[in-house]
Amino acid sequence: EKDIKYALIEIPKGIERFVVLPRIDDKDYIIILDDLIRYSLRRIFNMFSYDSITAHMIKITRDAELDIDSDLSKSFIEKISSSVEGRKISDPVRFVYDESIEKDTLQFLKEKMGVGDTDSVIPGGRYHNRRDYMGFPSLGRQDLMYDKIKPLPVKGLSLEGSLLERIAKKDYLQYTPYHTFSYVIKFLKEAALDPKVRSIKITVYRLARNSQVASSLINAVKNGKQVTMQIELRARFDEQANIGYAEQLQAEGVELIFGVPGLKVHSKICVIEREEGDKIKRYGFISTGNFNEATARIYTDYTLFTAHEPILKEVNKVFDFFTTTYKINKYKHLVVSPHYTKSYFLNLIQNEILNARAGKKAYIKIKMNSFTSYKMVDKLYEASNAGVKIQMIIRGICCLIPGVPGMSENIEAISVVDKFLEHPRVFIFGNDGDPKIYISSADWMTRNLDNRVEVGCQIYDGDIKQEMIDTFEISWNDNVKARVFSEKQDNAYRNNNKPKVRSQFAMYDYYLNKLKP
Repeated sequence: EKDIKYALIEIPKGIERFVVLPRIDDKDYIIILDDLIRYSLRRIFNMFSYDSITAHMIKITRDAELDIDSDLSKSFIEKISSSVEGRKISDPVRFVYDESIEKDTLQFLKEKMGVGDTDSVIPGGRYHNRRDYMGFPSLGRQDLMYDKIKPLPVKGLSLEGSLLERIAKKDYLQYTPYHTFSYVIKFLKEAALDPKVRSIKITVYRLARNSQVASSLINAVKNGKQVTMQIELRARFDEQANIGYAEQLQAEGVELIFGVPGLKVHSKICVIEREEGDKIKRYGFISTGNFNEATARIYTDYTLFTAHEPILKEVNKVFDFFTTTYKINKYKHLVVSPHYTKSYFLNLIQNEILNARAGKKAYIKIKMNSFTSYKMVDKLYEASNAGVKIQMIIRGICCLIPGVPGMSENIEAISVVDKFLEHPRVFIFGNDGDPKIYISSADWMTRNLDNRVEVGCQIYDGDIKQEMIDTFEISWNDNVKARVFSEKQDNAYRNNNKPKVRSQFAMYDYYLNKLKP
C-alpha cells in the first residue's frame, strides 16, 4: 500500500499572482504563481524520498460574521478588533476545489478542515481567486489597455475659488468617475479652513488607503471645528482598515459614533454648519457611493451638493438618530431606512398604479446594484399588471422575472457590466408628467430596507432632474454591454438593430458635450 503524505502551501496575499518571465525572441512570457509553485515542488520537498507529486488548488471561505462579545469593560473598537481576529479560525462555509483532485486527497482535506457533506462544497477549475486577474501585467502593451479618461469638471462648478459660495446659489450633481472626485475633497478642505465653519458631520463606510477625506477632517479639528464622524466598523472586509482610521481620528480629537445597535450604517451623507451673519447656514452632500478616492475612479456614483436647508436639517436628524436611537424622526425630503424606505417607495409605486388605472401615463425607471426584496418584487408585479411601464437596470442579483405574460409583461430589465462598476441607486417615478426622482445609498434588498441605516434624497433642481433622466436613458440604450434579464435566465446580450451604444463611453461624451459653450 502506498504511503501518501499531504501538504498545504498557502499562496501569499502580499505578492503578485503573476510573474513576468524574461523575453525570448521578442515574445513576452507570464507564469501564474500557482504554476511556478507547481514547477518548484520537487525543490520544495527535496528532503523527502518520493515517487511522484501531484498538486491541486483549493480555496476556503470562512464565516465572516462578527461575533461581538458583551464584555462591558471593552470598548466597541476592542470588541470589533477581537471579532475580526477570530475570523482566522472561524468555521469554513465554502470549500472550492480543483475537480481533478484525487478522491482520497479531497476526503482528507474535508475531514481536516471540518467540511461536511451539507456544507457548500464546489468543484471548480485549476485556478481560483479570479479577482487577482485585475492585476494582470500590462507588459507595456497600451494597445490592449483602455484609453485613460480625464475626469471632467462639473459644469458651472469650478474648483477654483469657494465651492460653498456656488453651492449656496444652486445644487450641483457630481457623477464619478466621469466627473472628478476632487469636489468632495475640495468641499471638506474648504470647510476645514473656513473660519466661519463651526461643525462637520459625516458618515464613513469605506475609506481609501491614504484618505484625503480623513486628512481633511483631522485638519478641521486642528482648526477648531467640531467634527463628528459616524464610522461603520462592521463594513464587510474593511473592518481592520476602519479600526485603524477610527483609532487615528479619535486620537486627533474627532468625535466618533460607532453606529446603531443591530443596524449597519450604510448611508453616505455630510453636513457642515457655517456662521453667516447672525444665522447658521448648512451645506452638505448626499451620495450613492463611498467617500473613497480609489473606488471613485472605477465605481459610478452620484453625489448631490446642496445648501437646501430643509434637506440638510433632515440630514442633521439622521445624525441625531445615531446618538438617540430610541427617537424615530419624521422626514419630508429624505428617504431613510430602516423606518421609511420600504413604505415610502411602496407608496410611490402605488401612485403609479392609480395613475395607470385612471388612464394616465405611468412609468417607473430604476437603477440599482441588486434587487432581492420579495415585497418590492410583488409590488412591481402588481404595477405591471395595472399597466405601469417599468424599466430596470440591475447590475447584480435580480429576483424579479421580467416579460412574463400575466405577471410582468410591462417590465423590462437589463444589467450593464463594463469598464466601470455600476454602483448608483436611482429611482424615477412618472407622477403624471411631473417626475419624482431620487438617489439613495439603498438597494431594494431586505438588508438595506430593514437592517441598515440608509439615506435617499429627492432631487428638486430642474436641470439635475433632466440630467438624471438623460443619464438613465444613456444606460438604458446600451446594446453593447447590456445583458437582458428574462425567464430563460441565459443573460443574453441585448441585440437589436439600433446604432451601437456602449453606455459608459457615451456617458463620458454626454458630459464632455455639456461643457461646450
